[in-house]
Amino acid sequence: MIKIGNITLPDFPLLLAPMEDVSDPPFRAVCKKNGADLMFTEFISSEGLIRDAIKSRQKLDIFEEERPVGIQIFGGDEEAMSISAEIVNTVHPDLLDINFGCPVKKVVCKGAGAAVLKDIDLMVRLTKAVIKSSAVPVTVKTRLGWDFDSINILEVAERLQDIGVQALSIHGRTRSQLYKGDADWSWIAKVKEHPRITIPIFGNGDVDSPEKALEYKNKYGVDGIMIGRAAIGYPWFFREVKHYFSTGEKLAPPTLEERIEVIMHHLRTSMAWKGAKLGILEMRRHYGNYLKGIPNIKPIRNKLVTANSVEEIEETLKGVSSFELTVNS
Repeated sequence: MIKIGNITLPDFPLLLAPMEDVSDPPFRAVCKKNGADLMFTEFISSEGLIRDAIKSRQKLDIFEEERPVGIQIFGGDEEAMSISAEIVNTVHPDLLDINFGCPVKKVVCKGAGAAVLKDIDLMVRLTKAVIKSSAVPVTVKTRLGWDFDSINILEVAERLQDIGVQALSIHGRTRSQLYKGDADWSWIAKVKEHPRITIPIFGNGDVDSPEKALEYKNKYGVDGIMIGRAAIGYPWFFREVKHYFSTGEKLAPPTLEERIEVIMHHLRTSMAWKGAKLGILEMRRHYGNYLKGIPNIKPIRNKLVTANSVEEIEETLKGVSSFELTVNS
């Protein structure tokens, strides 16, 4: 078993990564149903929470059936991060996660996310401020360093553990790589193997098949794997990885009926949470991935991304029944 504070996770848990505009409650629900062991909200701006920004506040929504679940915040100001932690306490998550890894310009320009990798002393101060104000265990997600010439993940891991961070998720790229090139898990292994490191270390980056998940589990010795892009539109990835771990065999891909069932469940929960109009609009980004692997699906997908009602979407999905799934790759 893996322990993070009072939270007990199974041996080698699979975590759903916090992904902006993806990891909302409706998506987390379908991932939980298919085997995700620990999930995180989309990252939330500390400044947005303090300003009472509607979008930031809505991201605090968590539900009992998805526990354990962590709320992730980001920011570059100690006071703002401390106040944000106090706000997070009011919704009673299981964890509070700090994002020190987001590479996108709009976050980095604010001195947050991966920008903090350039100043470990600031990272420590920000983390201390959050830990002091948090009522739940604090964890961190980060990268190897700012660039290849400044990989500092070993120092980051030691110093964060020393001030009370209770688990660390590491994306195996530097900020300068963004999402290009290969994730270098050898550095994640170095953190896990370091004699002073005792907290759980989770690896993240490029795990896109059950075979690779098992290979990385055995090769790098991490305590679990965080899944991001491989789960977008494919929540069955978690159950496929677990099946492969236990049997050494690939699980059959979801049937057409399963795909349609999950699409409709995801759609209806999105509408219930966001409102009918926004729920339908924001669901459009998921159809391509949910229907990937179905030949000649483009006309159906085009209809789905222009449909404006549940009835129209249901009627369009009935047209998918004439197709046959290809073998999932």
